Amino acid sequence: MLEAATERHRAGDLAGARRLYRQLLSASPTHAVAAFRAGLLELQDGHPEAALTLVSQAAATDLAEPRYQMGLGSVLQALHRYAEAAAAYRRVLQADPHSPDAHFALGVSLHSLRGHGSLAAAAYTQALALRPDHTDAMSNLGTLLQEMGRLEEAVALLQAAVDRQPSRASYAVNLGIALCRQRKFDAAEAVLCGVLEWNVDHAEAAFNLGIARHGLGKLRQAAEHYRHALELRPGYADALNNLGNVYKELGEFQWAKSAYESALRAQPEGIAALNNLGCLLRSGGLLEDAEAVLRRGLQVHPDHPALLDNLGSVLKDAGELDQAIDCFRHAVRVDPDNAATHSNLVYALSFQSTQAGPLLEAACRWNERFAAPLRPATPSHPNDRSPDRRLRIGYVSPDFREHCQTLFTIPLLSHHDHAQLDIHCYSSVERADDFTRCISGYADVWRDVRRLDDESLACAIRADRIDILVDLTMHMAKGRPLLFARTPAPIQIAWLAYPGTTGMGAMDYRFTDPRLDPGGCDDHYSERSIRLDDSFWCYDPLTDQPLVNPLPAIGRGFVTFGCLNNPCKVTDATLRLWGGVMRAVADSRLRLLAPPGPYRTRFLERLALHGIAADRVSFVPYQIRADYLCAYHEIDIGLDTFPYNGHTTSLDSLWMGVPTISRMGETCVGRGGSSQLFHVDLSELTAGTDAEFIAAAVALAGDLPRLAELRQHLRARLERSPLMDADRFARSIEAAYRKVWKDYCGASAMLGGDVDLGAGGL
Repeated sequence: MLEAATERHRAGDLAGARRLYRQLLSASPTHAVAAFRAGLLELQDGHPEAALTLVSQAAATDLAEPRYQMGLGSVLQALHRYAEAAAAYRRVLQADPHSPDAHFALGVSLHSLRGHGSLAAAAYTQALALRPDHTDAMSNLGTLLQEMGRLEEAVALLQAAVDRQPSRASYAVNLGIALCRQRKFDAAEAVLCGVLEWNVDHAEAAFNLGIARHGLGKLRQAAEHYRHALELRPGYADALNNLGNVYKELGEFQWAKSAYESALRAQPEGIAALNNLGCLLRSGGLLEDAEAVLRRGLQVHPDHPALLDNLGSVLKDAGELDQAIDCFRHAVRVDPDNAATHSNLVYALSFQSTQAGPLLEAACRWNERFAAPLRPATPSHPNDRSPDRRLRIGYVSPDFREHCQTLFTIPLLSHHDHAQLDIHCYSSVERADDFTRCISGYADVWRDVRRLDDESLACAIRADRIDILVDLTMHMAKGRPLLFARTPAPIQIAWLAYPGTTGMGAMDYRFTDPRLDPGGCDDHYSERSIRLDDSFWCYDPLTDQPLVNPLPAIGRGFVTFGCLNNPCKVTDATLRLWGGVMRAVADSRLRLLAPPGPYRTRFLERLALHGIAADRVSFVPYQIRADYLCAYHEIDIGLDTFPYNGHTTSLDSLWMGVPTISRMGETCVGRGGSSQLFHVDLSELTAGTDAEFIAAAVALAGDLPRLAELRQHLRARLERSPLMDADRFARSIEAAYRKVWKDYCGASAMLGGDVDLGAGGL
């Protein structure tokens, strides 16, 4: 009967073979061959549990029989019992150590076990040593090496598998994935297009072609391919998530939201979609919804670093600074190698710290872990070292767009002397707008570098022979400090993001001014400080609207204090100051910026602890700039934050005729108010103590004629000041560029090569 069953099995009569095997087992329950073959048929029919019973029965009769152990491994693998499957394959190899198929199968099982990548690679490698044309082993090993970050080896193996069997779509798709990981999107596009030419219904090929074209910036085509993948595989969560990313880049936020939500319906615990939806909601100002989505993800994955990082950013925006810092610290603990998260922590600490020392320590720790290892031991810059030639200046920013940074970059870039300077802008703006196009017109060379990684961009900057490279973002969102760590230019300067420190040994200088950094502050920074002639800032509101309105207090009969700073700056130290003012000016009101929802409730609870009743407080939400400026029409006197003063918001306040009382601190970000008020001859509104802050607010609130006069003339006073003298500011910056370049050329000539400019102040 066994021979008859075997004959029917070979002839493809599986039903007949199965019937005969069962008859054999009924007559002889311990018949190993019948049990084994019947088990394989059950596995083939998609019944692995039934197969396990039969194949285990066969294997128990002869533990040394390789065929039975091999079959047992296959069944256990189908049941996702990978450790047991690996044990079965090892028993095969004890009996037959030269079996390439057993080594390969062992590799597959180990590949599926977390933390066994090296063992899996060894098994695949042994299979190839025994059978060099084992294309499945080539492809699987290539895929594993790709997962391990060994991309060059991976691509070589995957290409070899494709060359041997070009008709195997899975090999080509895996090659396309590895090429995308290498950011060789053109090559990946060609490979994946080839798959779809002869296999138009291959969902993974369509999906990964979407990734390749997304990487090439062909966003509409990428969306088409993601939609094609979804037609082939409805509910394809990864395709929905990536489609959402494309829509977000295109600025089609409702479509992006819909795609992410569809991805979550298909895969409710999908981390990528939860994270991306949370970020999208945050960017749209829907902080309460963003927090809920991110916390939903953390309920399932409480230590997921990206969710923790983005929740920290949401909480920071909402004014929950202590919770935000806790989130960033948690994220750093679980993912200590994530430079961007550590940057977020460094930046968030600047809102909280009253002393410069801890901020420098945090930034230097970041540098030691992430930037210092990337810094060349002997950087080589073949730039012409003529001290008086036209200099090439590079500005790097993700925010050459409608952004507060533009209020300061346009005044400088529009007034540069192009006879002396060759201006290069390296822009990583996600969606260009009218401001992007305006700024690009001020550059001699404009490069869209959004799709270049830091190493590729460093190479491009070296090729451009940039003499002085300026970082405009530092540790803020989407900054590229690890670009500067690679020292692509001989001189590197930090400016604009905030007047603090990067902590980076590769950053030579930082711009500041004499009031942000009076004498004795230079050891607060890892960079040498360049004190500009007047101010760290040169401001242009880029509009003459809205006009300044009459003083609201005249018609109302009471003074309204206000602060439209980001709520993350409103620390308990700030609230103590404001509480003292509100108690001293009993009939006053307070107008603040805060997102709607529970954050305002918590804000009111914090205010109440400092004696400020809810009925004296009103809020405005995050708004477009025109509406935000109109919000100053309701405010008589600005109250600054501490220890991180308002910077852009304080200049906006002055522009709208609203003087701001500022508390000066020990850090440079806490001396921003002092610097700005000096230039509009209002230094008396700068306070060195809490008592002085309260006294200055009380005095100004009690002198409505003076307050009305300030409101009428403050805009003109600001326009006449160095804070809005763009030509004067540009000449100051350019003089600084020329000086540091001459210093570099002189030092280089003495030492015969590139030099480390060291620390200290200028």
